[in-house]
Amino acid sequence: MAKPADGGDGGNGAADEALPGELHGGSKLYDVLTVAGLRVDAIEPGRLLCSFTVPPRLTNASSKRMHGGAMASLVDLVGSAVFFAGGSPTTGVSVDITVSYVHAAREKEEIEIEARVLGIVGTTGCVTVEVRRKSTGEVLAHGRHTKYLAVSSKL
Repeated sequence: MAKPADGGDGGNGAADEALPGELHGGSKLYDVLTVAGLRVDAIEPGRLLCSFTVPPRLTNASSKRMHGGAMASLVDLVGSAVFFAGGSPTTGVSVDITVSYVHAAREKEEIEIEARVLGIVGTTGCVTVEVRRKSTGEVLAHGRHTKYLAVSSKL
């Protein structure tokens, strides 16, 4: 399919300025809608800490609270990326993901997302992801992500 002359993003260039690195398969639309603005604050073996300011596009118009699906996407993305920090050569394929929503993040609020590898055994890995209000440390959501990490065959 041909790309519109304006870049497909209304002419503002946002799709071309989205996240580098393509951790999620390279969808620029996904970048613009969900994770554009995600910042990596710390990387340690088995740990990844990111921060994010909740943009209006990810909130409910009336309540100005972040959509649960957007929160789940952050848990998925950061939970997948931390596998690299845990020594895995791949981010794998999700086998199970759960998100418990405790409190809502509000529009323009700064949140932090911390993912930790619980374990990688053979071809399976499990991580925990906590989303917190950056100003107070209050937990907004807690996620657990299990992935199949087999390296693809060279056959």
